[in-house]
Amino acid sequence: MPALLLAAGLAVAPCGGPARADDAVQLSITIKDRKFDPAELHAPAGKPIVIHVKNLNTIVSEFESSDLHFEKIVPVGSEGVVYVRPQQPGRYNFFDDFHHETQGSLVVQ
Repeated sequence: MPALLLAAGLAVAPCGGPARADDAVQLSITIKDRKFDPAELHAPAGKPIVIHVKNLNTIVSEFESSDLHFEKIVPVGSEGVVYVRPQQPGRYNFFDDFHHETQGSLVVQ
């Protein structure tokens, strides 16, 4: 009986539900010599964003954005992943919180 109720619930589930992971925009950025490469990322408005951050510095970095409400510590030689909710058009800053001179931005159009 519970399986039948579950199937019935799925049959009437509304269309246009939550964004699926495969709908997300995949972006990559590298931190090396205390600089982001590229220093500016681009993404379309209204889509979830996944940012892959690779740290090629010789020291640990913290990929952070007050604008986008995330922070991720990325050890030396490692990759971190940050998930960003769909955004409105605009420019959103990010930085390495351990090395404030390392700055970049996400441009959403």
